[in-house]
Amino acid sequence: MIPSKTLSRYMVKMLITRFIGILLGLVSVLMMLVLLAQADDVLAAEGASWVSIVSFIALRAPQLASQFAPFATLIASLLTLATLNQNSEVVVMKAAGLSAHRILLPLGLATFMIAGVHFVFNETVVVDANAELEYWEANDFAIDLPPNEGPVGRVWIKEENTLILVENVSEIGNRVVLDVISIFEKSDIGHLRAMARADFAIYQNNEWTLHEVRRFDVESHNLAITPSIKWNISVEPERFLALTVRPDHVSFIQLWKSIQQLEREGLSTDQPMASFLQKFAAPASSLLMPLLAAVAAFGVTRAGNLIIRLVFGMALGFSFFVADNFMLAMGEFGVAPPLLAAWSPFLLFLLVGYAVLFNTEEGRMPAKIANRIFNKQSTNNKPS
Repeated sequence: MIPSKTLSRYMVKMLITRFIGILLGLVSVLMMLVLLAQADDVLAAEGASWVSIVSFIALRAPQLASQFAPFATLIASLLTLATLNQNSEVVVMKAAGLSAHRILLPLGLATFMIAGVHFVFNETVVVDANAELEYWEANDFAIDLPPNEGPVGRVWIKEENTLILVENVSEIGNRVVLDVISIFEKSDIGHLRAMARADFAIYQNNEWTLHEVRRFDVESHNLAITPSIKWNISVEPERFLALTVRPDHVSFIQLWKSIQQLEREGLSTDQPMASFLQKFAAPASSLLMPLLAAVAAFGVTRAGNLIIRLVFGMALGFSFFVADNFMLAMGEFGVAPPLLAAWSPFLLFLLVGYAVLFNTEEGRMPAKIANRIFNKQSTNNKPS
């Protein structure tokens, strides 16, 4: 039996309204704590005013909302199911013939909508806010900064016997610019032969050009200074851009293109692939919350252990978040395969949630009834 539309709308409305209220409350409290810690740094910039504080809130609040959306879903699910249980509404639904799965179905639909909005919000708002806030923080919250032109980050590249370190990579128009390049040239047996440092390099007309180059020869101890020189390396600019991509700064489409570029270069893609899969697994974690919170819904209310079941549901949710963060870290460090790192916590706690559900009174009742019927039939079949 499927819940009626009225009952489904009632349960969905309960969960959504609680979710929005809890998420807004969490973001507000956490935002106040963040401001207490960083407001002085924001206002320390020359010319900073209340506008800087508002800009900081506008960039930081989406991060907090995205980070704590699954937690808000867990709390909202617990409160919704506990309220239904305390008001004996779960008993009424069970008396109407609804199973545990049918009772949880409307909440599953609500969390599916939350997960969808969470995913779109991440890919459209949060990634841009992450990039802009990090760029702003790197420049000490300065006022009137030029626009952030692209990926920012340190890159190491090994090309034959040459080791290259780039402090910053940016894309300006149709040109890729490398800032502060350090070049370490080694011999065939691995000894350092020369060191070079350039202020910047530009890729244009299918070739690299180093500017303001200082090269030190280890054997002769000669230091040569050249205003500009052609850089004969086979590394394409797309490789530098792909290596500087920050998964939390780009959409999943851009991250996928970066992964494909790294695969063409023959480089390891385990770390970005783990982050790519996590972009889907993180919003999907909200789908688990009604199942983990179901322990608060089923059981005899008069037993007086509702608080214990709420705490147990909360503990299950926290355990999931700990396992999820742990496996994500393992995936980013290359210790665990990307697919395992992203989805193993979800699948593990899906099984845990079902195990808990089947071991509540709701799950045990069919077994009790079946045992009684079996015992009754066995008694009737005994020879007189």
